[in-house]
Amino acid sequence: MKLGVSSYSFRKLVSASEMTDLEVVSKAQEMGFDFVEFSGLVVPDGISLEDFAVQIKEACAAANLPILNYTIGANFLQGPGDAWKKEVDRLRGELNIAQLLGATGMRHDATFGFPAEHVGARGFDDALPTLIKGCRAVTELAADMGIKTMVENHGFFCQDSERVEKLANGVNHENFGLLVDIGNFLCVDEDPCIAVGRVAPYAFHVHVKDFLRKSGSHPNPGKGWFRSRGGDYLRGTVLGHGVVQVEACIGILKRNGYNTGLSIEFEGMEPVLDSVADGLDNLRRYEANA
Repeated sequence: MKLGVSSYSFRKLVSASEMTDLEVVSKAQEMGFDFVEFSGLVVPDGISLEDFAVQIKEACAAANLPILNYTIGANFLQGPGDAWKKEVDRLRGELNIAQLLGATGMRHDATFGFPAEHVGARGFDDALPTLIKGCRAVTELAADMGIKTMVENHGFFCQDSERVEKLANGVNHENFGLLVDIGNFLCVDEDPCIAVGRVAPYAFHVHVKDFLRKSGSHPNPGKGWFRSRGGDYLRGTVLGHGVVQVEACIGILKRNGYNTGLSIEFEGMEPVLDSVADGLDNLRRYEANA
């Protein structure tokens, strides 16, 4: 199985102008990753997004690092009626960027929930028909471009394993699947192994992420922590240092036939470069043992 890294892992350094996305490519090669994944692109001044995407593709080709995924945001619940179609039109442009990058997959969000002004029922099943239409329209466009599309268990509203499974089956298209983030299930208080076992058959791509966790009945631990939907405290950490059963989840994925790639997504407070390197060392061992 190929082991890769998301550019999101380096976002603190990129945001602080200590690294560019082009330097992410060289750093990933230096660390020994097999592929990279880009979570959006931080475009330097004086260049277009399109031209920068071509530069990234060329840098990855020179480093022998394929781009397995391009990860961007989306929300199909932005208004009543056919408002979702505007988001499909916008994502058409993102598909063009994915194609310029040479990415074989694109993850887009489905929604973060109904807008505040929405009137009527607000449950996930009430949103599902619109989400299905939006995701299916995007994947039909992407299929003609040779790009698989997927939705991640992400954003609280569309994050539970049962919910994303419903969405995958509702879209029911061979070009559409899930980006399974094994750590993100903790954000909605699901056991990662149970959740991964449910959605593994739909996995097109996988994020390996780890969290520290404290009971919500304890005092707020402070900076860097956020609450799960059920109130527990979570903080991103080095892969292998937290509570996520990483090796067990990889084993579940393997037994379900997944063998494409595992992408580290580090979002902790620890030093970035050491944390990503240590996470890769752990991931190599977990993948070999799973």
